[in-house]
Amino acid sequence: MAVDCVSPALAIRSSVGIELWASSGSKQPYEHKSNLPREETKNSRSISFSPDGSYFAYSNGQEVKVLQTNNWQLQCTLPRPKAFYLKFSPRGNYLCTWELYVITKDIPEGSPNMFVYEIATGKQVFSIVQKKQTDWEPSWSSDESIFAIVVGGESLFYDLSQGIEGFTATTKKIGGSRGGILSVGPGSSPPFIAIYTPGAKDAPSMCKLYKYPALGQTQTLACKSFFNADRVEMMWNKRGTGLLLLTSTEVDKTGASYYGNQALHFLNTKGDSCSVPLSKEGPVHCVKWSPKATEFVVVYGYMPSKAALYNLKCDVIFDFKEGPRNCAYFNPFGNLVVLAGFGNLPGNVEIWDVKMKEMIANIKCPDTTHFEWSPNGEYFVTATTAPRLRIGNGFKVYHYSGALMHETIWPQGQELLAVEWQQFAENTFGEPTITKAKQEGIKSSQPEASKNVYTPPHLRGGNKGNNKMLIQPQNTIPGLPPGYTSSHANNKKQGAQKHTTTQQNNQQQQVQQQQQLQNASSKRQQRNFERARARRESKGECGVNTNSNSSPNVNKNSSGNNTPPNGEATVEVLQAGGQEENSQQLQQARPQNKRNPNNRRQQPQQQQYQKKQQHQNHQYGNNNDAEKILENNAQEGQQTQQQQQQNKSFNQQQQGDVPQQQQQPSKKAANPEKDKKIRNVAKKLSDIKKLKLRQEQGEALELNQLNKISMEAKFLEELKALKLSD
Repeated sequence: MAVDCVSPALAIRSSVGIELWASSGSKQPYEHKSNLPREETKNSRSISFSPDGSYFAYSNGQEVKVLQTNNWQLQCTLPRPKAFYLKFSPRGNYLCTWELYVITKDIPEGSPNMFVYEIATGKQVFSIVQKKQTDWEPSWSSDESIFAIVVGGESLFYDLSQGIEGFTATTKKIGGSRGGILSVGPGSSPPFIAIYTPGAKDAPSMCKLYKYPALGQTQTLACKSFFNADRVEMMWNKRGTGLLLLTSTEVDKTGASYYGNQALHFLNTKGDSCSVPLSKEGPVHCVKWSPKATEFVVVYGYMPSKAALYNLKCDVIFDFKEGPRNCAYFNPFGNLVVLAGFGNLPGNVEIWDVKMKEMIANIKCPDTTHFEWSPNGEYFVTATTAPRLRIGNGFKVYHYSGALMHETIWPQGQELLAVEWQQFAENTFGEPTITKAKQEGIKSSQPEASKNVYTPPHLRGGNKGNNKMLIQPQNTIPGLPPGYTSSHANNKKQGAQKHTTTQQNNQQQQVQQQQQLQNASSKRQQRNFERARARRESKGECGVNTNSNSSPNVNKNSSGNNTPPNGEATVEVLQAGGQEENSQQLQQARPQNKRNPNNRRQQPQQQQYQKKQQHQNHQYGNNNDAEKILENNAQEGQQTQQQQQQNKSFNQQQQGDVPQQQQQPSKKAANPEKDKKIRNVAKKLSDIKKLKLRQEQGEALELNQLNKISMEAKFLEELKALKLSD
C-alpha cells in the first residue's frame, strides 16, 4: 500500500480501549497485529503521534503512556490521569498536556493545568495555568529553540537553545491586551512571529509580523488592521513566508447571516498585505494551504458554495465552480485536493488533480465526522465517530481513484472515538504519480440511499418512465358543478325521491308510537287514581262516591290486590309502579331502547351508603330519631302535594260525564311555625352529630364546637316537646 514497503498504521481510540491496526498489502484489510499495542480502557481521552512518527502517546485515565514506534516499547509514563489533550513539539522531544482548570478548597487560587514533559526522561520541565480550552497550545519554532506562550494577554518567549534550563526564565516579553494570539512561523530559524491584538473601543484590531528576536514597536515587517473581528485564526504556509488571517464576528449586525461576518486577509514576510477577494457573499467555510506553500484553496459563500485556488498574489488560479461543499483537504504532497460537504451536507467527496485541474473521482461518504490523508498521499480515511454521531460508527479507507479498500463498522453498544494515521518523517514516501485508472476495491456493506426522485402520491402508479398524469378535459352543464353529467343529475334526483319517501314513512311510524304512548299513559293514571280512592275509603278519609261506574274509562281488571296489607302505600309508590308498567309498554313500542348502564354502578354505592347509615344509627340513636322525625314530616308534606297534583291532572283528563269529586284532607292542617322550629332543631342536632364524629377520629375541636356538643341533650328535649305539642 505504501512506497518502500512501509505501511502506515491506524491508531484507534474507542469506548473499550486503544489499539493499532495495520494492513499487510494494498488489497489486504486493516486489522490488529500481534506486534502492535492494545490496551483495554474506558477512560481514554486523547491519542497523538509525534510529527516525525517516532513516538505514540495516549491517556488511559490513570496515566499518560509514551511508546516508541520502531518497536512499540514503553518510553515513559507521565502522572497525568486527567489529561484531556496531548500535543508533541515539532521534533518530538517534548509533550504538552492540558487538563480542565479546577479550583478546590485547599487551593482556591487554582493549580497549573498545562504541563510540558521531556520525552527522553519523562521529567516535567514547565507548568502554567491556561484556563481556556481553546488556544491553549504553546508555539514552537521548527528547531524547538523557541518556546512561546500567551498568558493574561502578554506574550512570553523562552530560549531553549541551551536545553531545558531555558524554561526557568523568559527571554522576551511583549505586552498586549486580553484576547491576544501569538503564532510562531515554521521553516526558517530564527522564526517569524505573528501577534494579534484585538481592538479597543473605536480602535481597529491589528496583526503584526516580527522577525525574532527583533520584537520592538518599530521593528514590524508587516501590519494589517481591520474592524469587526471578534475572533482570528492564523494559518502559516509550510515555509513560514505567508500568513492567512481568517477574521470573524459573533453577530452580523446587518442581519444577513446567522453565523456572523467573515473575512480573509493575507500577509507575507516581505511586508505585503491585502484582503483575499471573494466573488460570492456568505461565510468562509474552509481555508487550507497547499504543502507546496505557493497556493491555497478557499471554500466560501452561501450554498451551493464556491471553491477557488489562489496563488501568493491572491489571484484566482482555478475556479472549482459551485457545489455542496464546506471542507478542503490537500494530500501531503499537494498534488491532490479533496473538496467535500460534511456535517449537515450529504457527504459528497470530490477528488481533484491540482496540476491538471480536473476531477478524478466523485464519491459519497455520508455521516463523516473525520477525514485524513495517509502519509503516502494515495489513500485517505473517513470515519463516523462519537460523540458527534453515536450510531453507525466505523471507518473506511479509500484510494484517490474513489475505490473502497477497507471498511469496518463498529459493533452496536460500542463507540468509535478517534482514528489517526501513523506519521512519518519527511522524504519517507515519494510523491505518487496521479493516473485516471480506477483501482479495484470492495463493495460497501452499508445500504445506499435511493437515487429515485420523489414522486407525489397522486402521480404514483403510472408508467415508470413517465410519471406525468394526463388531465382529461371535462364538459360542464349550466347550473351544475364542473365534472357533473346528465347521468349524475338523474341519479341525484332519484336519490332525493327515495330519501323523501323514507322520511314520510318514518314520520308515520313516530305518530303511531306517540298515540300508543298517550293511550297507555291515560290508562295508567286512571288505575292509579282508582287505587288511591279505594285506599282512602278503607281508611274512612274520603266521602266521595266509590261506585265503579263513576269512572267508566278506568280499567276494571285493576283491583286493590297491589295495595300492601298495612295500608301505608304512598302516591310515590303508585307512581313507581306506574312507571314500571309504562317502561314495559315503551319497550314493546320501541324495542331498540337501551338499558341505563348507571343502574348497576349505582347499586354498590347505595349498599355502602345504607351500611354506613346503619352504623351511624346504631352509634347515635337519639340524634337519628330527630332526623327521622324531620324526614317523616317532609315526606308527609311531599305526599300531600303529589296527591293533589295527581288528582288535578286526572280531573283534567276525565270526560264531561264524570262528576267532580270532593276530597277531604288526610291530615290535620300543618302548623308552619312548628315545622320551621322542628327543622331548625333537627339541623342543630345533625351538626352536633358531625362534630362528634370528627372528635372520635382524633381531630382537635375549637371551644365553640365543644359547647355545641354539650347542648345536645337540651336540643333533644326541645325536639320531643315540639313533637308532642298540638
